[in-house]
Amino acid sequence: MPKAKVNGVEVEFENGMTVLQVAELAGEEIPRFCYHERLSIAGNCRMCLVEVKPGPPKPQASCALPAAEGQEIITNSPMVKKAREGVMEFLLINHPLDCPICDQGGECDLQDQAMGYGRDASRYDENKRAVEDKHMGPLIKTVMTRCIQCTRCVRFVTEVAGAPQLGMVSRGEGAEITTYLDSAITSELSANVIDLCPVGALTSRPYAFNARPWELTKTLTIDVMDALGSAIRVDARGPAVLRVLPRTNDAVNEAWISDKTRYACDGLARQRLDRPLLRQKGKLEPISWAQALSLLAARLKRTAPERIGVIAGDLQDTESLKAAKDLFTGLGVTSLDGRPDGLVLGQGPRESWLFNPTLEGVERADVVLLIGAHPKTEAAVLNARLRRMWLSGQTRFAAIGAPRDHGFEVEALGEGGEALEALARGEGEFAAALAKAERPVFILGQGALTRPDSGAIVAAAARAGARCKLVREGWNGWAVLHTAAARVAALDLGFVPGGAGRGAGALLAKGGADLLVLLGVDEADLSQTDAFVVYLGTHGDRGAHRADLILPGAAYTEKPGLYVNTEGRVQRAERAVFPKGDAKEDWTIFRALSAELGAPLPYDSLDQLRARLFADHPSFGQLDYAPGAVPAPLDLGALDLGGLGSPGVIDAAPFESPIGAFHLTNPICRASVTMAECAALASGAKMAAE
Repeated sequence: MPKAKVNGVEVEFENGMTVLQVAELAGEEIPRFCYHERLSIAGNCRMCLVEVKPGPPKPQASCALPAAEGQEIITNSPMVKKAREGVMEFLLINHPLDCPICDQGGECDLQDQAMGYGRDASRYDENKRAVEDKHMGPLIKTVMTRCIQCTRCVRFVTEVAGAPQLGMVSRGEGAEITTYLDSAITSELSANVIDLCPVGALTSRPYAFNARPWELTKTLTIDVMDALGSAIRVDARGPAVLRVLPRTNDAVNEAWISDKTRYACDGLARQRLDRPLLRQKGKLEPISWAQALSLLAARLKRTAPERIGVIAGDLQDTESLKAAKDLFTGLGVTSLDGRPDGLVLGQGPRESWLFNPTLEGVERADVVLLIGAHPKTEAAVLNARLRRMWLSGQTRFAAIGAPRDHGFEVEALGEGGEALEALARGEGEFAAALAKAERPVFILGQGALTRPDSGAIVAAAARAGARCKLVREGWNGWAVLHTAAARVAALDLGFVPGGAGRGAGALLAKGGADLLVLLGVDEADLSQTDAFVVYLGTHGDRGAHRADLILPGAAYTEKPGLYVNTEGRVQRAERAVFPKGDAKEDWTIFRALSAELGAPLPYDSLDQLRARLFADHPSFGQLDYAPGAVPAPLDLGALDLGGLGSPGVIDAAPFESPIGAFHLTNPICRASVTMAECAALASGAKMAAE
């Protein structure tokens, strides 16, 4: 490996690294504004100046200068110090010194670097220029006079988000960042530009003037708005969650989160269920916890186990699923289902319902086929990875499903079963490309796996995968993309019908059950059931509107819990605030109910519950481990067995993604004013496009 000296210290580095990267390998801090390790190099802020020998006797931009063997890099010479002070002085010529009223105050790169590398006075006394603020939608607040033209935002929306709606116009003193035709940014990842902006030009509109960073309690936890399990930080003050920010996790979300993850948090305080409610004479009336548990226990005792059904929704933590399963199976109930959307998978090997290549490992694929999947709305952060693969030109993409904008070019093979069957027979040029691929991947979305004919779809996909050796030594390209944070944990626990038990669809039909327990089920059709409905959840959404008895639970920010993402990675969420009103953590409700029934569950604390969970299901003890990192064998020829029944024939209807409105996919989002504004904007943009 080549070597260079940084301030007299010899450092080995890899070919292709820049001087800035080599300096940081040596532990030297290099100030920068335009440079970002996940974006292309612009080299236009000039803050990262260093002295390099051999070379011209002048400071050079380290972010854009390739490192070379034998270089001597000096980051602290008088020349470098003077040059950086000059750059900072130029940056502050037009920057308004309005830090006391700027939302970036306290976490501003310009503040920090002005203190560390700037002068104590300016030699300029001309009037500062002013720039008109831009409209970028309901999420991003702009004060463009503060902008230093680093272009991080422009590069992000163009390169990562795939929505080139920002750019720089004019030149010289008149240069400014603006949107295309003054329209809002419509990308699902748009608000990441707020984190990227090194000054206060782009800040959070919903969070504006709410708090200073030193007032907030910061909790490191996990997102549940989709099935990726993005690493996030929840900032709260008192009982209120004020904002959600991304944490860097290269294996899952890199440094990005979706707009839904970031801004649905205001829905945590609205339309909340904060006390038990019982429907009497057609109206929900508040009752005590003792009354609610006593009434439910009496109902359970006088209802035959075969007439009781339990369905788990999209946002449930693993502990609540485990407690519910232990309680109701102990009562003899076999009709349990954690798939209210009708997902066909859930029997057979665990690998059949996982994203086996892993979110990070999918970048090694050379051919990717999307089957009823639309990652742009189902897993926006994953879509950024797929777009980067497409930009590299090393991966070929194709899709079977209804036409949708993917944010990058995708070959359309067809809209439904006919195209998939042709692929299974090995017909067509793309089938030949799959056969030659070294690391092919099938991404199966819920648009293909939640239909009445999904058994036949899985069988056809398995045949196509077997033909192209989708699973081979050191590689498993079978990738199921879930949309619900609770789904994989429910399948891993076996929260599916056993014996003569019925699934969610049968339980929700008229006459399907006499007593129906819904754990946060708000996405299913509840209009047909005539059962006595018990709803355990957080918001006054669809489930609560139909319920006869409501037990208020804790939201994901209000309880510690385990979640399993789409790749099978077990992740731990932490409590940021306490539950609202009289709401309780879900597992404690089942523990109290079991005592009321006279058969208490064998755990009294969360630690005891987790110990029981790990003993019964060892995979949950492997925290932050993605099983696909060590590919497991998967017999694709057996996937049409394992409880799917007769595969049958694929219906001619196109594979449609279940995500219609990206911003309104769960009760937290639907209670959010910000998400409602985003949904209205997206709906208007869609109508205009059509």
